[in-house]
Amino acid sequence: MVVSTNNNLIIPPYIPHIIEQHAEEAAFLWILRSHAVRAPHYRLKDLAKLDNRVEAHLDGLRVAGPLGWELCERALTIGESGEVFAAALLALDSKDPQKLAKIISIAEHSVDASKGLVSALGWTDPSKLSGTVKHLLESNSSFHQLIGISACAVHRVNPGKILETLIHDKNAPLPLRARALRAVGELKRRDLIHQLRDYFQDTEASIRFWAAWSSALLGNRSEALEVLKTFVVLGPRLFPALPVLLRVLPVSDSKTLLQGLAQYPERQRDLVAGAGMIGDPLYVPWLIKQMANPELARLAGESFSLITGADIAYEDLDRDKPEGFEAGPTENPEDDDVALESDENLAWPDPQKVQAWWTAREHNFQSGSRYLLGAPITETQCRKVLREGFQTQRAAAALELALLKPDEPLFEVRAPGWRQQRLL
Repeated sequence: MVVSTNNNLIIPPYIPHIIEQHAEEAAFLWILRSHAVRAPHYRLKDLAKLDNRVEAHLDGLRVAGPLGWELCERALTIGESGEVFAAALLALDSKDPQKLAKIISIAEHSVDASKGLVSALGWTDPSKLSGTVKHLLESNSSFHQLIGISACAVHRVNPGKILETLIHDKNAPLPLRARALRAVGELKRRDLIHQLRDYFQDTEASIRFWAAWSSALLGNRSEALEVLKTFVVLGPRLFPALPVLLRVLPVSDSKTLLQGLAQYPERQRDLVAGAGMIGDPLYVPWLIKQMANPELARLAGESFSLITGADIAYEDLDRDKPEGFEAGPTENPEDDDVALESDENLAWPDPQKVQAWWTAREHNFQSGSRYLLGAPITETQCRKVLREGFQTQRAAAALELALLKPDEPLFEVRAPGWRQQRLL
């Protein structure tokens, strides 16, 4: 028995099944990777291993030629990001404009699908993208331009004059202008720092936020911070102002900001996370107290580690999950909470063990100073954490480094592992 593909190649019947497995595994592993890049238990070496697994399945699809594309194209009917990622990779490799056009048409109507497309652009070596991205940026389609700017941003490549044009284009769709403003900071386009001020009072929240965020990354420590402060209470999930504010404000001002948040019971997690962002060992005793609260314990442990450098699991400072505690999705079919538990992969700290650890080392830390994983925040320490830390810690180090060095692009900790390893 044989199977014929569209170009009349005769293929043994078991081959399509194997190629289909490559397509399914590439899509599945991409979903796994999308969580891993933000995970508190993945280091760069772990991410690189996962990426090698993804690449192995992509190679299987490439070797399969037309059949590989046929199976990926068929999987596009699912419309999910992993399937779009795999198909987009093959489309980009082939440089076939019709294949890429099909991917883009699907991505244009689905946020999840667009994530898969941008990820595929980020995965592909920049040397293979120049013509494709140039075409996207020069298109009359605002969605094409959005994808083009996103591709430049994830590769930390300056798209040129179009970035300035887009941030000033009042007729451009809001998502496109906001993405362009964000890219100004990610790419460190210092030539645009003064122009960002024009949007600090914009009527659109996303325009105000990303203009101020990028301005802060470029070194503005006055007006930009005042704008960011307005987002501490307004839309903290959509507009993450705290990670920048708490790292650039004087430690005393950061403390005042957290005290203001304390009046909102629903912001307790932000308080705990914020203590780690500030990095002041003054907060360590308070964090240890929060470890007695099951709802906050693991997050408090993560902030404790971010300041002190303690590895709670490795140094045997952990405990078992509290009996009867449930968070996030459960196996109960009547439970409407299906969101992934954000602390799922964090260790449960044992307050007594952690207190003993801290008592033995407290003398090495000075209150009022900022620390990252047990050392003062310097360029050297940030680069060390980028090489050796967990993904959440690496993201913190990347932001710290970008704030320390206004001319250096924000390091992309979600890039393919092998590319990051070369850069570091």
